[in-house]
Amino acid sequence: MADLLLNNQILYSVFIFLLAMGFSWAVIPSILHVARARHLYDDIGHFRKQHDHGIPRLGGVAIFASFAMAALICSIIDNKFPVGYILTAAIVLFVMGLKDDLSGVNPSTKLVIQIVAALILVIWGNVRLTSMYGVLGIYELPYTFSCILSILVIIMVINAFNLIDGIDGLAGVTGIITHISFATLFIYTHQYHLALISAIMIGAIAGFLRFNLSPAKIFMGDTGSLFIGLISVIMAIEFIEGNKFSTAGSPMVYSAPALTVAILIGPIFDTLRIFFVRILSGVPPFTADRNHIHHRMLRLGYTHMQTTFILAAINILSIVITLLFSNLGNYTLILMIFLISMLFNWLVTFLIRSKEREQVSLRNLFV
Repeated sequence: MADLLLNNQILYSVFIFLLAMGFSWAVIPSILHVARARHLYDDIGHFRKQHDHGIPRLGGVAIFASFAMAALICSIIDNKFPVGYILTAAIVLFVMGLKDDLSGVNPSTKLVIQIVAALILVIWGNVRLTSMYGVLGIYELPYTFSCILSILVIIMVINAFNLIDGIDGLAGVTGIITHISFATLFIYTHQYHLALISAIMIGAIAGFLRFNLSPAKIFMGDTGSLFIGLISVIMAIEFIEGNKFSTAGSPMVYSAPALTVAILIGPIFDTLRIFFVRILSGVPPFTADRNHIHHRMLRLGYTHMQTTFILAAINILSIVITLLFSNLGNYTLILMIFLISMLFNWLVTFLIRSKEREQVSLRNLFV
């Protein structure tokens, strides 16, 4: 009976995945037509842009629309499907992201809207971290501190996905790796409704990627990257909360916080690194520049696709290592994951210095 239920859930998830992918794939040509007719192109004059011709930034509309459509169908089939608080927060971000993609939004306004979306999730949806799970020796958290920490984590991950959306395919491929990982883990822990949400995201992003891989015909824009970040952080918190030690027994997945960090390490590490470098340089942390890891790899001569798949490989490596050494505990594993990312970043720095100085030397490791 359990095997039959699992097979039915997997078939249902595959059907919903195909539905979301098909809708996303089908709607993008119409978006491209409208964007070209109305001249809704990316700002090619901006110093951070990697393309020499105008490309529409409205791919996120297709990702959001396909997700909303598939999620609402799931809620009709199963009235317990958790669509209310997710779509409410997503619509708040969607409206702001669309406005930003079309005409720009003030950074302070962006932050306020993100806080509103996070409050909807934390207060209404009760999507929050209730414990530090032994990291830094801290366990259960008071309600107020739990809410504050959860809001900060939600805002950080949302912006982290937004910041890595700088080259063809990177945010989309990272999103697919993230949700394949969460879908697999949720199926393993029998949280099928959450696995279904990740399956919908995989389909919505996959349909978009057909038009975003080099040479890109469309970008996801803030509408897409913020939305992917939102759903990713919801799944991350739900996974962590569903696998903590309690009086009811041990979790099915050990070291869930560390595994979550490994799944999201690409966006998280790059965001923390770039903020740290800017602060050390006396530059405001939200100042735009070309110092993200994908920009630095382009300087080495890699193409957009090569850069995307190298970074995806590092992401997958971190996940595999965390699974293999899950018995080491959250604190040790999180340090190990960040060490892997730091070593990779150090290697990129060494290669850039060697290329610019036209000399391979140990000195390039340090200065």
